Amino acid sequence: MASARALTSSLIFISFLLFSLSEAKDFLVGGKTNAWQIPSSPSDSLNQWAEANRFQIGDSLVWKFDGEKDSVLQVTREGYQSCNVSNPIAAHKGGNVVVKLDRSGPFYFISGAGGHCENGQKLIVVVISEVRGGGFFSISPAPSPMEFDGPAVAPTSSAHGLAVWRGGFVSSLVVLGSLVGMIL
Repeated sequence: MASARALTSSLIFISFLLFSLSEAKDFLVGGKTNAWQIPSSPSDSLNQWAEANRFQIGDSLVWKFDGEKDSVLQVTREGYQSCNVSNPIAAHKGGNVVVKLDRSGPFYFISGAGGHCENGQKLIVVVISEVRGGGFFSISPAPSPMEFDGPAVAPTSSAHGLAVWRGGFVSSLVVLGSLVGMIL
């Protein structure tokens, strides 16, 4: 009986620890300062960086760039595709920009500097949605890239930090802990 209590306590502690990993994260766009620039090659696209990360509601994107030479415009899908800088949803200037991801779905960003978007300086970030129900924590799947012509978002490795731990692994541990608790 004592070992069962120790096991239950350990599972509760591990679940609590993993839930703390699901707190909002700040993502430095491109993973480094001054990444907001025209890519030197298609493989340097910021969309490839976005595909390697998992973004959730409450996370923030952080840009650090020369604010005298550029800006970040949040635009519609159509604005993204046509590089239309004339009617942004939001315009961010100054070089230190933080955008909170406050909903699920795609977010579209382009450079406000003339010709930069047309040369590849743009970004699509897809935010997955959280679904809570039935006492278990789960993540619904991100929208299909075909729905918005954006990048895939599911990471293929954990090499990009603890932000990618959120999701199925946490859900599995919570379910396991609940089942062990009911058995004991």
